[in-house]
Amino acid sequence: MTVRGEARTSNGAELMDGIYRRQRHVYDATRKYYLLGRDRLIDELAPPPGGTVLELGCGTARNLVLAARRHPQARFFGIDISEQMLESARGSIRRAGLEGRVSVAQGDATAFDAAALFGVGRFDRVFFSYSLSMIPPWREALMAGAGALSPGGRLHLVDFGMMEAWPGLVRAPFRAWLAAFHVAPRAELEAALADCAQAQGARATFRRLHGGYAVTGRLEA
Repeated sequence: MTVRGEARTSNGAELMDGIYRRQRHVYDATRKYYLLGRDRLIDELAPPPGGTVLELGCGTARNLVLAARRHPQARFFGIDISEQMLESARGSIRRAGLEGRVSVAQGDATAFDAAALFGVGRFDRVFFSYSLSMIPPWREALMAGAGALSPGGRLHLVDFGMMEAWPGLVRAPFRAWLAAFHVAPRAELEAALADCAQAQGARATFRRLHGGYAVTGRLEA
């Protein structure tokens, strides 16, 4: 990584640690009511027997723990820029008794060396769950995730949408509330996923849920 990249990673880590130093203790209990589509994504991962799955922006490892239980034949890995969140993640993994199948490490979702972090260079599945809306260089993260796929692998994502079908009186204050937590829905996510698929020689699909409240996407290598 370049010096510039290292500075960006350091600044991002400090920001996320500051946000989640206290929030991490109640994060999962509060987010379950409005981070829609996460469990469907976990079900749809369907990794092959002995497969590997990487989550970029894994946070507290809530998704990794559920996915490991749902797909007991696979191994799971997570990267997050916030050491504060990873502290909670390691505790969750330990309490679930999944330390042999779930591993997490600190890293930048836009520039990571999975082989150095985990001893695994490519993954059968890579997923983003409400993390692209929190990563300023989100296009780079999307490309990095696609680049970590094994041949025939799949990338899955779920995140906030632009709420096209919602009235402005609801949409505007909700978007302002998200912004207070450094969350910004990505209006160009569908186009970026298509561009990423073209660059990888892959196929992309994209759906809007609940009037555009949330979006899901898939890239099949």
